[in-house]
Amino acid sequence: MLIPRPRPPRLIRPVREPATVPPALTGAWAPTDRRLDQAEVLPLPDGAVGPEDVLIDRTGRVISGDEEGRLWWWPVDAPAGTRPRLLAETGGRPLGIELDPSGEALVVCDAYRGLLRVTPDGTVRELTGTTPPVHLANNATVGRDGTIYFTDSSDRFPVSHWKRDLLEHRPNGRVLAYHPGSGRTEVVADGLYFPNGIALTPDESALMLVETSTHRLLRVELGGGVRVLADLPAYPDNLAAVGDGTYWIALPSPRVPIAERLLPHPRLRQIAALLPDAMQPQPRRYGLVALVDGDGGVRRTLHGPNGHYRMITGVRQHGDHLWLGSLIGTGVARVPLG
Repeated sequence: MLIPRPRPPRLIRPVREPATVPPALTGAWAPTDRRLDQAEVLPLPDGAVGPEDVLIDRTGRVISGDEEGRLWWWPVDAPAGTRPRLLAETGGRPLGIELDPSGEALVVCDAYRGLLRVTPDGTVRELTGTTPPVHLANNATVGRDGTIYFTDSSDRFPVSHWKRDLLEHRPNGRVLAYHPGSGRTEVVADGLYFPNGIALTPDESALMLVETSTHRLLRVELGGGVRVLADLPAYPDNLAAVGDGTYWIALPSPRVPIAERLLPHPRLRQIAALLPDAMQPQPRRYGLVALVDGDGGVRRTLHGPNGHYRMITGVRQHGDHLWLGSLIGTGVARVPLG
């Protein structure tokens, strides 16, 4: 059963910001590798949409969620077109999915319920309580000691109205840490602009983090301090560590010129937020993921200029394949990396 969905504030509170000019996709970002337009798709059941993230567990199951609060799985070697099996129902909206330290249960960021633990038999348990309250749990990473670091993207808008947070363009988000031993949740960093994808560095001294609305890649030191590593030419979403000091970033859309030109005009952005969704600035129909190193250097980019599989919000490397999730897609996708 779906839990009640929160109602968003009707009006945004935009502030004046300098306009930016989206950089062209050139150099390391040039669309020379267009394999995302040939991605194989493993569909959700009819009518289901929104496999926002994707995870491959230790038994070889590919796991993702949907808008109706369900978690599904496919065999990792399933041929294109294979339908999934139901794993669990959260009643909320599953976003980021990780393995817990045992390697068996899942850690799920649910946009409406907070941080969840889902066991192999489908049992769902809330981990985070009400102190501090979690508003929009989005993506997580798990330390070797079991600490779960996760993004709370907005304290103003639910995931159903994420565009309003981007139009407001205020630092409404933060990073939290959940400690399983004590059950305590603490703030690691706040004042962030829709923090989204997150991953620990190999030595676990820092977090790699992306902000969607400011299209930035950050390094958050766990001892204190935040450093900007890169200004990206696209809006980033989930982020996944490969394990060798590199990270895949899902980029749902190249930057949208009209959205960037509206930044110096708070009143126009306030009006835009009240328009029907179809009349607001729209993400481009384009598939894009990037592999970066710990300094923010771009190692590789994969493109889908035709948008065969678009609005890519989840990315995960498993062996010689890359798995993709999409906020609006009707299934998960797979592409070979060789």
